[in-house]
Amino acid sequence: MAGIKAVILSAGKGTRWLPLTLTHQKTVYKVGPFSILEHNLNEINGLVKEAIIVVKYNKEEVVSLLGNEYKGIKIKYVLQKKFLGTGDAAKSALPFLKGRFILFNGDDLYDKDDIKRCIKKFPCVLVSKLKNPSLYGQIVVKGKEIGNIAEKPKKIISNLVNTGFYFLDKSIFNYKIKKSERGEFEFTDYLKKFIAKNKLYFYISKKWLPVSNAWDLLEAGKFFLKNAKPFCYGKIEKPILKQGKLLFGKNSIIKAGNIIKGPVYIGDNVVVENNCRLENGVILGNNSLVGKGSIIKNSIVGCSSKIGKGSYIVNSIIAPNCSLAENVKVLSSNSENRQGVILADFSRVAKNVKFYSGTRVWPGKSIASGKVVRSDIN
Repeated sequence: MAGIKAVILSAGKGTRWLPLTLTHQKTVYKVGPFSILEHNLNEINGLVKEAIIVVKYNKEEVVSLLGNEYKGIKIKYVLQKKFLGTGDAAKSALPFLKGRFILFNGDDLYDKDDIKRCIKKFPCVLVSKLKNPSLYGQIVVKGKEIGNIAEKPKKIISNLVNTGFYFLDKSIFNYKIKKSERGEFEFTDYLKKFIAKNKLYFYISKKWLPVSNAWDLLEAGKFFLKNAKPFCYGKIEKPILKQGKLLFGKNSIIKAGNIIKGPVYIGDNVVVENNCRLENGVILGNNSLVGKGSIIKNSIVGCSSKIGKGSYIVNSIIAPNCSLAENVKVLSSNSENRQGVILADFSRVAKNVKFYSGTRVWPGKSIASGKVVRSDIN
């Protein structure tokens, strides 16, 4: 199967990811050591020799990240000229296709075992079984085949949803489709035309994770931590309390008196000062710093960001290059379903600031000392 090509959709603006996508293409946002795009390329490594990446918004960031090759996979880029939907984006790769190909969304997380099983059937769609399928395109099956595809129907017709991963032939683009009600060409309209005259098989995913909005990055972090193997290259000063899985990068230090309850990822050149507490899915990017006595739970701290001493960060996403002074608090419960705060790149937060649950801060904003943030700062 190594002769097939991959088409990866990485063109969209990511409006549901705001404010993070004001400075980043969503597919290159890092969760741990890898961006979502790199994760997916790792999962198809050995299965394809060439990946065609459809780009538009912040395309330079994608090209800078990957170049012309990624771990032996040849990388080509094709520009989607206008934002006209997934059908248009996918078809823009047609000049590079010779026959069978895989196609998938660049901002969801896929698993190699799922992909291997999906491409054993042809043609095939990777589907997933969800308790609440209302936010997704739904798939009705008849035996081993797909009988109907509905894009986010008002009434639930199936608990099987479309993951956006397909194994098809380039002839799928021979069908003529029209713009949908929202003025876009939907790739699923190609599939509807196809199944009217052809068999289309499916495989039910075991590990697909949709990353539909910025808050879903916290689930993406857990996805990464669950599947990663522990390692320890940094320095740990004793005494500390360590439980669970720890992924600990080079030239990093955990100072004495800390409590680490994994899974926790700490990148390279990170400093965790004395008497901190990290637990329940914390990810600290390269060159970050956690000040003395701070508590971080179920949160992502981006590269080169600084958390001041005595801070309390929970259920939050701190983008790269942010600076938080001492005693910054996120007023969110410990519930994993509660939202904390999202701070976009280069946010500056003075001491004693408090954030209410679900608030967001746009890139480069500064927040004065003692302020209580109850709504978005944009």
